[in-house]
Amino acid sequence: MKYFSQLKTHYRALIRLGVPIVVGQLGIVIVGLADNIMVGQYGTFDLAAASFVNSVFNIPILFGLGFSYGLTPLVGQFFGRKDKFKIGQLLRNSLLVNGCMGILLTLLMGILYLNVDKMGQPDELLPLIRPYFLLHLASLLFVMLFNSFKQFSDGITDTITPMYIMISANVLNIVGNYVLIYGKLGIPAMGVVGAGISTLTSRILMFIAFAVLFYRRLYYRKYLVGYKRSRYNHPDILSLNKMGWMIGIQMGLETALFSITGVMIGWLGSIALAAHQVVVSISTLGFMIYYGVGAAISVRVSNYYGQGDLANVRKTTVAGFHLILCLALTASSVFLIFRNSLGYLFTTSEEVLQIVSVLIYILVAFQFGDSLQITFANALRGIGDVVSMAIISFIGYFLIAMPMCYLSGFSFEGGITGIWIGYPIGLTVTGLMLCCRFYYITHPKRKFFPTR
Repeated sequence: MKYFSQLKTHYRALIRLGVPIVVGQLGIVIVGLADNIMVGQYGTFDLAAASFVNSVFNIPILFGLGFSYGLTPLVGQFFGRKDKFKIGQLLRNSLLVNGCMGILLTLLMGILYLNVDKMGQPDELLPLIRPYFLLHLASLLFVMLFNSFKQFSDGITDTITPMYIMISANVLNIVGNYVLIYGKLGIPAMGVVGAGISTLTSRILMFIAFAVLFYRRLYYRKYLVGYKRSRYNHPDILSLNKMGWMIGIQMGLETALFSITGVMIGWLGSIALAAHQVVVSISTLGFMIYYGVGAAISVRVSNYYGQGDLANVRKTTVAGFHLILCLALTASSVFLIFRNSLGYLFTTSEEVLQIVSVLIYILVAFQFGDSLQITFANALRGIGDVVSMAIISFIGYFLIAMPMCYLSGFSFEGGITGIWIGYPIGLTVTGLMLCCRFYYITHPKRKFFPTR
Protein backbone atom coordinates (compact mmCIF):
# COMPACT_ATOMS: atom_id res chain seq x y z
CA MET A 1 0.00 0.00 0.00
CA LYS A 2 2.87 2.35 0.77
CA TYR A 3 4.20 1.79 -2.76
CA PHE A 4 0.88 2.83 -4.34
CA SER A 5 0.46 5.80 -2.01
CA GLN A 6 3.76 7.17 -3.32
CA LEU A 7 2.24 7.25 -6.79
CA LYS A 8 -0.96 9.14 -5.85
CA THR A 9 0.35 12.46 -7.14
CA HIS A 10 1.23 10.88 -10.46
CA TYR A 11 -2.15 9.16 -10.78
CA ARG A 12 -3.97 12.47 -10.24
CA ALA A 13 -1.75 14.42 -12.63
CA LEU A 14 -2.06 11.81 -15.39
CA ILE A 15 -5.85 11.67 -15.03
CA ARG A 16 -6.07 15.48 -15.13
CA LEU A 17 -3.97 15.63 -18.29
CA GLY A 18 -5.31 12.47 -19.94
CA VAL A 19 -9.08 12.89 -19.61
CA PRO A 20 -9.31 15.95 -21.93
CA ILE A 21 -7.14 14.17 -24.52
CA VAL A 22 -9.34 11.07 -24.30
CA VAL A 23 -12.51 13.17 -24.69
CA GLY A 24 -11.10 14.93 -27.76
CA GLN A 25 -10.00 11.67 -29.38
CA LEU A 26 -13.30 9.94 -28.67
CA GLY A 27 -15.03 12.94 -30.22
CA ILE A 28 -13.15 12.27 -33.46
CA VAL A 29 -14.22 8.60 -33.43
CA ILE A 30 -17.84 9.50 -32.71
CA VAL A 31 -17.93 12.12 -35.47
CA GLY A 32 -16.46 9.57 -37.88
CA LEU A 33 -19.27 7.18 -36.99
CA ALA A 34 -21.82 9.99 -37.31
CA ASP A 35 -20.45 10.90 -40.76
CA ASN A 36 -20.85 7.31 -41.97
CA ILE A 37 -24.35 7.01 -40.54
CA MET A 38 -25.54 10.32 -41.99
CA VAL A 39 -24.01 9.72 -45.43
CA GLY A 40 -25.31 6.15 -45.38
CA GLN A 41 -28.84 7.42 -44.74
CA TYR A 42 -28.54 9.61 -47.84
CA GLY A 43 -27.38 6.93 -50.28
CA THR A 44 -25.48 3.67 -50.58
CA PHE A 45 -23.17 4.96 -53.33
CA ASP A 46 -22.34 8.03 -51.22
CA LEU A 47 -21.48 5.80 -48.26
CA ALA A 48 -19.24 3.61 -50.42
CA ALA A 49 -17.44 6.66 -51.82
CA ALA A 50 -16.96 8.13 -48.33
CA SER A 51 -15.68 4.81 -46.95
CA PHE A 52 -13.10 4.50 -49.73
CA VAL A 53 -11.78 8.07 -49.39
CA ASN A 54 -11.70 7.96 -45.57
CA SER A 55 -9.76 4.67 -45.69
CA VAL A 56 -7.24 6.15 -48.12
CA PHE A 57 -6.73 9.27 -45.97
CA ASN A 58 -6.34 7.35 -42.69
CA ILE A 59 -2.66 6.66 -43.37
CA PRO A 60 -1.51 10.27 -44.12
CA ILE A 61 -3.63 11.69 -41.29
CA LEU A 62 -2.31 9.18 -38.73
CA PHE A 63 1.25 9.59 -39.96
CA GLY A 64 0.83 13.38 -39.80
CA LEU A 65 -0.52 13.12 -36.26
CA GLY A 66 2.47 10.99 -35.25
CA PHE A 67 4.83 13.43 -36.97
CA SER A 68 3.37 16.35 -35.03
CA TYR A 69 3.82 14.43 -31.75
CA GLY A 70 7.53 15.22 -32.04
CA LEU A 71 6.84 18.70 -30.66
CA THR A 72 5.23 17.55 -27.39
CA PRO A 73 8.28 16.04 -25.62
CA LEU A 74 10.50 18.92 -26.75
CA VAL A 75 8.04 21.48 -25.37
CA GLY A 76 7.59 19.36 -22.26
CA GLN A 77 11.31 19.32 -21.54
CA PHE A 78 11.59 23.13 -21.70
CA PHE A 79 8.34 23.49 -19.76
CA GLY A 80 10.02 21.48 -17.01
CA ARG A 81 12.89 23.98 -17.10
CA LYS A 82 10.44 26.93 -17.19
CA ASP A 83 12.00 28.23 -20.43
CA LYS A 84 8.94 29.89 -22.00
CA PHE A 85 10.91 31.78 -24.66
CA LYS A 86 12.32 28.52 -26.06
CA ILE A 87 8.83 26.98 -26.11
CA GLY A 88 7.56 29.87 -28.24
CA GLN A 89 10.54 29.40 -30.56
CA LEU A 90 9.78 25.69 -30.89
CA LEU A 91 6.15 26.42 -31.79
CA ARG A 92 7.28 28.85 -34.49
CA ASN A 93 9.57 26.24 -36.02
CA SER A 94 6.96 23.52 -35.60
CA LEU A 95 4.40 25.47 -37.63
CA LEU A 96 6.97 25.70 -40.43
CA VAL A 97 7.91 22.00 -40.24
CA ASN A 98 4.33 20.74 -39.95
CA GLY A 99 3.21 23.14 -42.66
CA CYS A 100 5.85 21.70 -45.00
CA MET A 101 4.77 18.17 -44.05
CA GLY A 102 1.17 19.15 -44.77
CA ILE A 103 2.18 20.36 -48.24
CA LEU A 104 4.22 17.18 -48.85
CA LEU A 105 1.30 14.94 -47.84
CA THR A 106 -1.01 17.03 -50.04
CA LEU A 107 1.30 16.55 -53.03
CA LEU A 108 1.60 12.79 -52.45
CA MET A 109 -2.13 12.37 -52.07
CA GLY A 110 -2.60 14.62 -55.12
CA ILE A 111 -0.60 12.13 -57.18
CA LEU A 112 -2.87 9.39 -55.84
CA TYR A 113 -5.91 11.46 -56.83
CA LEU A 114 -4.67 11.65 -60.43
CA ASN A 115 -4.61 7.84 -60.47
CA VAL A 116 -7.80 7.16 -58.52
CA ASP A 117 -9.47 5.66 -61.60
CA LYS A 118 -6.77 2.94 -61.58
CA MET A 119 -7.52 1.75 -58.04
CA GLY A 120 -10.22 -0.73 -59.01
CA GLN A 121 -13.22 1.21 -57.71
CA PRO A 122 -16.61 0.89 -59.48
CA ASP A 123 -17.05 3.45 -62.26
CA GLU A 124 -20.34 4.71 -60.82
CA LEU A 125 -18.53 5.81 -57.63
CA LEU A 126 -15.85 7.93 -59.32
CA PRO A 127 -18.06 11.06 -59.76
CA LEU A 128 -18.62 10.99 -55.99
CA ILE A 129 -15.10 9.95 -54.98
CA ARG A 130 -13.31 12.73 -56.90
CA PRO A 131 -14.89 15.85 -55.28
CA TYR A 132 -14.91 14.26 -51.81
CA PHE A 133 -11.23 13.31 -52.26
CA LEU A 134 -10.33 16.90 -53.26
CA LEU A 135 -12.09 18.36 -50.21
CA HIS A 136 -10.10 16.06 -47.90
CA LEU A 137 -6.95 16.94 -49.84
CA ALA A 138 -7.53 20.64 -49.20
CA SER A 139 -7.84 20.01 -45.44
CA LEU A 140 -4.49 18.25 -44.88
CA LEU A 141 -2.47 21.45 -44.44
CA PHE A 142 -4.92 22.81 -41.85
CA VAL A 143 -4.89 19.49 -39.97
CA MET A 144 -1.09 19.66 -39.67
CA LEU A 145 -1.07 23.32 -38.59
CA PHE A 146 -3.73 22.64 -35.94
CA ASN A 147 -1.65 19.68 -34.74
CA SER A 148 1.25 22.08 -34.03
CA PHE A 149 -0.88 24.18 -31.72
CA LYS A 150 -2.43 21.12 -30.07
CA GLN A 151 0.90 19.44 -29.32
CA PHE A 152 2.31 22.73 -28.03
CA SER A 153 -0.69 23.07 -25.72
CA ASP A 154 -0.39 19.45 -24.53
CA GLY A 155 3.32 19.96 -23.86
CA ILE A 156 2.62 22.86 -21.46
CA THR A 157 -0.04 20.65 -19.77
CA ASP A 158 -2.97 22.69 -21.13
CA THR A 159 -4.99 19.79 -22.55
CA ILE A 160 -8.35 21.48 -21.86
CA THR A 161 -8.14 24.12 -24.62
CA PRO A 162 -7.63 21.72 -27.56
CA MET A 163 -10.38 19.50 -26.13
CA TYR A 164 -12.92 22.34 -26.24
CA ILE A 165 -11.83 23.38 -29.74
CA MET A 166 -12.12 19.81 -31.03
CA ILE A 167 -15.52 19.25 -29.43
CA SER A 168 -16.82 22.55 -30.86
CA ALA A 169 -15.49 21.65 -34.32
CA ASN A 170 -17.07 18.19 -34.11
CA VAL A 171 -20.48 19.66 -33.22
CA LEU A 172 -20.12 22.11 -36.10
CA ASN A 173 -19.22 19.24 -38.42
CA ILE A 174 -22.33 17.26 -37.47
CA VAL A 175 -24.59 20.31 -37.89
CA GLY A 176 -22.92 21.09 -41.23
CA ASN A 177 -23.44 17.49 -42.31
CA TYR A 178 -27.15 17.69 -41.54
CA VAL A 179 -27.59 20.92 -43.51
CA LEU A 180 -25.39 20.09 -46.50
CA ILE A 181 -25.93 16.34 -46.91
CA TYR A 182 -29.71 16.45 -46.78
CA GLY A 183 -30.25 19.99 -48.13
CA LYS A 184 -31.71 22.09 -45.31
CA LEU A 185 -32.18 25.87 -44.87
CA GLY A 186 -32.75 26.31 -48.59
CA ILE A 187 -29.44 24.67 -49.54
CA PRO A 188 -29.62 21.87 -52.14
CA ALA A 189 -28.83 18.34 -50.93
CA MET A 190 -25.19 17.50 -51.71
CA GLY A 191 -24.76 14.02 -50.25
CA VAL A 192 -21.16 12.99 -49.70
CA VAL A 193 -19.86 16.27 -51.18
CA GLY A 194 -21.74 18.15 -48.46
CA ALA A 195 -20.02 15.98 -45.83
CA GLY A 196 -16.66 16.86 -47.37
CA ILE A 197 -17.41 20.61 -47.31
CA SER A 198 -18.47 20.36 -43.67
CA THR A 199 -15.28 18.48 -42.74
CA LEU A 200 -13.05 20.97 -44.57
CA THR A 201 -14.79 23.94 -42.94
CA SER A 202 -14.48 22.49 -39.42
CA ARG A 203 -10.77 21.74 -39.91
CA ILE A 204 -10.03 25.25 -41.16
CA LEU A 205 -11.93 26.79 -38.24
CA MET A 206 -10.08 24.59 -35.72
CA PHE A 207 -6.77 26.02 -36.87
CA ILE A 208 -8.07 29.62 -36.99
CA ALA A 209 -9.62 29.32 -33.51
CA PHE A 210 -6.37 28.10 -31.96
CA ALA A 211 -4.29 30.74 -33.78
CA VAL A 212 -6.59 33.52 -32.53
CA LEU A 213 -6.50 32.15 -28.97
CA PHE A 214 -2.72 31.97 -29.05
CA TYR A 215 -2.45 35.63 -30.06
CA ARG A 216 -5.23 36.95 -27.81
CA ARG A 217 -5.34 34.79 -24.68
CA LEU A 218 -3.44 36.21 -21.73
CA TYR A 219 -2.25 32.75 -20.61
CA TYR A 220 -0.32 32.27 -23.86
CA ARG A 221 1.30 35.73 -23.87
CA LYS A 222 4.48 34.53 -22.16
CA TYR A 223 4.99 32.03 -25.01
CA LEU A 224 3.97 34.55 -27.67
CA VAL A 225 7.05 36.65 -26.83
CA GLY A 226 9.37 33.77 -27.77
CA TYR A 227 7.28 33.04 -30.85
CA LYS A 228 7.52 36.62 -32.16
CA ARG A 229 11.12 37.42 -31.24
CA SER A 230 12.72 34.13 -32.28
CA ARG A 231 13.78 33.06 -35.75
CA TYR A 232 13.58 29.88 -37.76
CA ASN A 233 16.73 27.85 -37.04
CA HIS A 234 18.29 24.62 -38.23
CA PRO A 235 18.77 22.93 -34.81
CA ASP A 236 15.07 23.15 -33.96
CA ILE A 237 13.99 22.16 -37.46
CA LEU A 238 16.31 19.13 -37.37
CA SER A 239 15.14 18.10 -33.88
CA LEU A 240 11.48 18.37 -34.88
CA ASN A 241 12.10 16.34 -38.03
CA LYS A 242 14.06 13.66 -36.20
CA MET A 243 11.39 13.27 -33.53
CA GLY A 244 8.49 13.61 -35.95
CA TRP A 245 9.64 11.13 -38.59
CA MET A 246 10.46 8.43 -36.03
CA ILE A 247 7.15 8.81 -34.14
CA GLY A 248 5.20 9.00 -37.42
CA ILE A 249 6.90 5.81 -38.63
CA GLN A 250 6.21 4.06 -35.31
CA MET A 251 2.50 4.89 -35.46
CA GLY A 252 2.40 4.08 -39.16
CA LEU A 253 3.92 0.62 -38.55
CA GLU A 254 1.19 -0.33 -36.09
CA THR A 255 -1.51 0.95 -38.45
CA ALA A 256 0.11 -0.93 -41.32
CA LEU A 257 0.05 -4.20 -39.33
CA PHE A 258 -3.73 -4.11 -39.08
CA SER A 259 -4.17 -2.73 -42.63
CA ILE A 260 -1.97 -5.36 -44.33
CA THR A 261 -3.41 -8.25 -42.33
CA GLY A 262 -6.82 -6.84 -43.23
CA VAL A 263 -5.87 -7.38 -46.88
CA MET A 264 -4.85 -10.97 -46.01
CA ILE A 265 -8.21 -11.52 -44.34
CA GLY A 266 -9.88 -10.24 -47.51
CA TRP A 267 -8.40 -13.30 -49.27
CA LEU A 268 -10.60 -15.43 -46.99
CA GLY A 269 -13.82 -13.81 -48.21
CA SER A 270 -16.26 -11.04 -47.38
CA ILE A 271 -17.64 -12.70 -44.21
CA ALA A 272 -14.19 -12.91 -42.61
CA LEU A 273 -13.37 -9.34 -43.69
CA ALA A 274 -16.63 -8.01 -42.25
CA ALA A 275 -15.94 -9.74 -38.92
CA HIS A 276 -12.42 -8.30 -38.89
CA GLN A 277 -13.72 -4.77 -39.48
CA VAL A 278 -16.29 -5.13 -36.68
CA VAL A 279 -13.74 -6.23 -34.05
CA VAL A 280 -11.14 -3.68 -35.18
CA SER A 281 -13.78 -0.94 -34.83
CA ILE A 282 -14.52 -2.14 -31.28
CA SER A 283 -10.83 -2.29 -30.38
CA THR A 284 -10.24 1.25 -31.74
CA LEU A 285 -12.44 2.74 -29.01
CA GLY A 286 -10.29 1.07 -26.33
CA PHE A 287 -7.06 2.07 -28.06
CA MET A 288 -8.06 5.75 -28.25
CA ILE A 289 -8.80 5.78 -24.50
CA TYR A 290 -5.49 4.11 -23.65
CA TYR A 291 -3.59 6.47 -25.94
CA GLY A 292 -5.06 9.51 -24.19
CA VAL A 293 -3.37 8.36 -20.97
CA GLY A 294 -0.28 7.46 -23.02
CA ALA A 295 -0.04 11.04 -24.31
CA ALA A 296 -0.28 12.30 -20.72
CA ILE A 297 2.60 9.94 -19.79
CA SER A 298 4.71 11.46 -22.57
CA VAL A 299 4.01 15.00 -21.33
CA ARG A 300 4.78 14.23 -17.68
CA VAL A 301 7.90 12.21 -18.52
CA SER A 302 9.22 15.02 -20.75
CA ASN A 303 8.64 17.54 -17.94
CA TYR A 304 10.69 15.48 -15.47
CA TYR A 305 13.27 14.71 -18.15
CA GLY A 306 13.79 18.45 -18.64
CA GLN A 307 14.32 18.80 -14.87
CA GLY A 308 16.75 15.85 -14.77
CA ASP A 309 14.48 14.01 -12.28
CA LEU A 310 15.12 10.29 -12.89
CA ALA A 311 12.99 9.02 -10.00
CA ASN A 312 9.84 10.77 -11.20
CA VAL A 313 10.44 9.80 -14.83
CA ARG A 314 10.17 6.19 -13.69
CA LYS A 315 7.35 6.75 -11.19
CA THR A 316 5.09 8.57 -13.66
CA THR A 317 5.66 5.79 -16.21
CA VAL A 318 4.74 3.09 -13.69
CA ALA A 319 1.67 5.07 -12.58
CA GLY A 320 0.63 5.46 -16.22
CA PHE A 321 0.98 1.74 -16.81
CA HIS A 322 -1.22 1.03 -13.78
CA LEU A 323 -3.93 3.38 -15.12
CA ILE A 324 -3.84 1.94 -18.65
CA LEU A 325 -3.86 -1.60 -17.27
CA CYS A 326 -6.95 -0.80 -15.16
CA LEU A 327 -8.66 0.60 -18.26
CA ALA A 328 -7.65 -2.51 -20.23
CA LEU A 329 -9.06 -4.81 -17.53
CA THR A 330 -12.31 -2.85 -17.51
CA ALA A 331 -12.54 -2.94 -21.31
CA SER A 332 -11.74 -6.67 -21.35
CA SER A 333 -14.55 -7.35 -18.88
CA VAL A 334 -17.01 -5.44 -21.06
CA PHE A 335 -15.80 -7.27 -24.18
CA LEU A 336 -16.23 -10.68 -22.54
CA ILE A 337 -19.62 -9.95 -20.95
CA PHE A 338 -21.09 -8.60 -24.18
CA ARG A 339 -19.09 -10.67 -26.67
CA ASN A 340 -22.25 -12.19 -28.17
CA SER A 341 -24.00 -8.80 -28.42
CA LEU A 342 -21.36 -6.27 -29.56
CA GLY A 343 -21.52 -7.43 -33.16
CA TYR A 344 -25.19 -6.46 -33.42
CA LEU A 345 -24.13 -2.79 -33.35
CA PHE A 346 -22.69 -3.33 -36.84
CA THR A 347 -24.47 -6.24 -38.51
CA THR A 348 -27.23 -8.86 -38.24
CA SER A 349 -25.35 -11.53 -40.23
CA GLU A 350 -25.20 -14.68 -38.09
CA GLU A 351 -22.04 -15.86 -39.89
CA VAL A 352 -20.25 -12.62 -39.09
CA LEU A 353 -21.53 -12.55 -35.51
CA GLN A 354 -20.24 -16.07 -34.87
CA ILE A 355 -16.71 -15.12 -35.97
CA VAL A 356 -16.85 -11.88 -33.98
CA SER A 357 -17.70 -13.75 -30.76
CA VAL A 358 -14.55 -15.89 -31.22
CA LEU A 359 -12.26 -12.97 -32.14
CA ILE A 360 -13.33 -11.12 -28.97
CA TYR A 361 -11.29 -13.67 -26.96
CA ILE A 362 -8.16 -12.78 -28.97
CA LEU A 363 -8.98 -9.08 -28.65
CA VAL A 364 -8.93 -9.52 -24.86
CA ALA A 365 -5.66 -11.46 -25.13
CA PHE A 366 -3.77 -8.53 -26.66
CA GLN A 367 -5.01 -5.85 -24.22
CA PHE A 368 -2.02 -6.48 -21.93
CA GLY A 369 0.46 -6.17 -24.81
CA ASP A 370 -1.33 -3.03 -26.04
CA SER A 371 -1.08 -1.53 -22.54
CA LEU A 372 2.65 -2.29 -22.43
CA GLN A 373 3.51 -0.88 -25.85
CA ILE A 374 1.40 2.29 -25.42
CA THR A 375 2.91 3.02 -21.99
CA PHE A 376 6.56 2.53 -22.84
CA ALA A 377 6.41 3.92 -26.39
CA ASN A 378 5.09 7.17 -24.92
CA ALA A 379 7.63 7.11 -22.09
CA LEU A 380 10.45 6.75 -24.64
CA ARG A 381 8.88 9.53 -26.68
CA GLY A 382 8.93 11.71 -23.57
CA ILE A 383 12.70 11.30 -23.17
CA GLY A 384 13.34 11.66 -26.89
CA ASP A 385 14.52 8.08 -27.49
CA VAL A 386 12.50 7.81 -30.70
CA VAL A 387 14.94 6.02 -33.02
CA SER A 388 15.06 2.88 -30.87
CA MET A 389 11.27 3.10 -30.47
CA ALA A 390 10.81 2.99 -34.26
CA ILE A 391 13.34 0.13 -34.68
CA ILE A 392 11.67 -1.95 -31.95
CA SER A 393 8.25 -1.34 -33.54
CA PHE A 394 9.57 -2.49 -36.92
CA ILE A 395 10.96 -5.68 -35.36
CA GLY A 396 7.82 -6.38 -33.34
CA TYR A 397 5.20 -5.59 -35.96
CA PHE A 398 6.88 -6.49 -39.26
CA LEU A 399 9.48 -9.14 -38.40
CA ILE A 400 7.50 -10.96 -35.71
CA ALA A 401 3.76 -10.20 -35.86
CA MET A 402 3.32 -10.05 -39.65
CA PRO A 403 5.00 -13.42 -40.44
CA MET A 404 3.20 -14.99 -37.46
CA CYS A 405 -0.16 -13.77 -38.80
CA TYR A 406 0.55 -15.21 -42.24
CA LEU A 407 1.95 -18.54 -41.02
CA SER A 408 -0.78 -19.25 -38.48
CA GLY A 409 -3.50 -18.04 -40.83
CA PHE A 410 -2.44 -19.74 -44.07
CA SER A 411 0.48 -22.15 -43.64
CA PHE A 412 -1.17 -23.75 -40.58
CA GLU A 413 -4.64 -23.13 -42.05
CA GLY A 414 -5.93 -21.24 -39.01
CA GLY A 415 -7.96 -18.84 -41.11
CA ILE A 416 -8.97 -15.51 -39.60
CA THR A 417 -8.48 -16.84 -36.07
CA GLY A 418 -4.92 -17.85 -36.95
CA ILE A 419 -4.20 -14.42 -38.43
CA TRP A 420 -5.52 -12.72 -35.31
CA ILE A 421 -3.31 -14.88 -33.06
CA GLY A 422 -0.36 -12.93 -34.41
CA TYR A 423 -1.66 -9.70 -32.81
CA PRO A 424 -1.25 -10.57 -29.09
CA ILE A 425 2.16 -12.14 -29.83
CA GLY A 426 3.42 -9.12 -31.78
CA LEU A 427 2.00 -6.47 -29.43
CA THR A 428 3.24 -8.23 -26.28
CA VAL A 429 6.75 -8.83 -27.62
CA THR A 430 6.92 -5.22 -28.84
CA GLY A 431 5.71 -3.96 -25.45
CA LEU A 432 8.29 -6.04 -23.57
CA MET A 433 11.12 -4.80 -25.81
CA LEU A 434 10.02 -1.18 -25.31
CA CYS A 435 9.81 -1.80 -21.55
CA CYS A 436 13.35 -3.25 -21.47
CA ARG A 437 14.68 -0.34 -23.51
CA PHE A 438 13.06 2.20 -21.17
CA TYR A 439 14.52 0.64 -18.01
CA TYR A 440 17.90 0.21 -19.66
CA ILE A 441 18.19 3.82 -20.79
CA THR A 442 16.85 5.22 -17.49
CA HIS A 443 19.10 3.09 -15.30
CA PRO A 444 20.50 5.27 -12.47
CA LYS A 445 24.08 4.54 -13.56
CA ARG A 446 23.46 5.93 -17.05
CA LYS A 447 23.80 9.68 -17.63
CA PHE A 448 21.08 10.20 -20.18
CA PHE A 449 19.66 13.56 -19.05
CA PRO A 450 20.14 16.69 -21.17
CA THR A 451 22.60 19.33 -20.04
CA ARG A 452 20.89 22.40 -18.62
